[in-house]
Amino acid sequence: MKDFWLSCGHHLIDRDERGQLRPTDEFIKLYLARPELTPPPEACSQENKLHSTLQRDPWRPVAATEIDAIADADARENWQFIIALRDRLANHRTLEATYAALVREGVPLPPIFLDQFVHVILRNALDRCDDAYVLRAAELFFRPQRLTVHEGSLLAADKERIEANGPVSPLAAMFGLPAHPEIEVLSDNNVAGYWDRSDRFDLALDLTAGRYGIAALGAVIARWVKHLLDIDVIVEPLNELRDVVLPWYVGLDANGTRIGDALWNGMELDEATRTGIVGLFRLTFRDAGIVTDRMAGEPVYLILAMAPDKVLRMKPQNLLTGLPIRRLETVT
Repeated sequence: MKDFWLSCGHHLIDRDERGQLRPTDEFIKLYLARPELTPPPEACSQENKLHSTLQRDPWRPVAATEIDAIADADARENWQFIIALRDRLANHRTLEATYAALVREGVPLPPIFLDQFVHVILRNALDRCDDAYVLRAAELFFRPQRLTVHEGSLLAADKERIEANGPVSPLAAMFGLPAHPEIEVLSDNNVAGYWDRSDRFDLALDLTAGRYGIAALGAVIARWVKHLLDIDVIVEPLNELRDVVLPWYVGLDANGTRIGDALWNGMELDEATRTGIVGLFRLTFRDAGIVTDRMAGEPVYLILAMAPDKVLRMKPQNLLTGLPIRRLETVT
């Protein structure tokens, strides 16, 4: 099988007998090499000492006083986050179990750390996937997207990529920014090249209702739920929100949650809100026995929507905390 998303560091992680990810010394050192944790030239001696000793022994206990002694406030905060994250990895044994615990307990972590977890966990869940559309759709789980409508198609391009400095491409110009790297829409003409360029995040995805991109996103949702909750679900994209009664809903981002709240409370959506909806899905459980009594035989609706600035920031953790199931366990 072709490799992809090398930048997530999946090759530095071991898998246990159940296919879950066990962090290694090398994986922790990858975090230590991040710009947020690499001491700058002006760093104090305590920050340099902490960094160098952890490079030698990334799992060694770190006392709070060691971090408190760092002179720079931003550096202290970064180290508090990474040591807390590392200690949770040690306690929960796998990345999947650690991520599930973090989101269920509502642990405040910078979005970049959660995105990194999602990136590598999805790389594991999609390990043998040979569908580039599904892989590109999975990027929505951990990388914000900027959306635009062009000739009736709803296109999503990587926000960080499209806002970087670089030469203008015709597609990039559609997103209203003056200078961008070259970006193409993923299509049957270039799909074979996805694996070689997967870490460049320079392919846009067509998310128009009724087309394959949105169905591919539904496939990723089903794979995510299976991998983290060990629950088999069917996720079907819907073309219309009208006349949908919501027995239960999960917002796949903050705007999707607000729309679900409004519909739940019987409010009418204005046209601007409706046009902001990127995806609507119906989720059903293959095993009805795991659903709460109130939801027996009922579907769950998933709502994904972009912000007024046309940016989409997906929150895949909502699928772990928001489904109406009897148990909220994951493999550990």
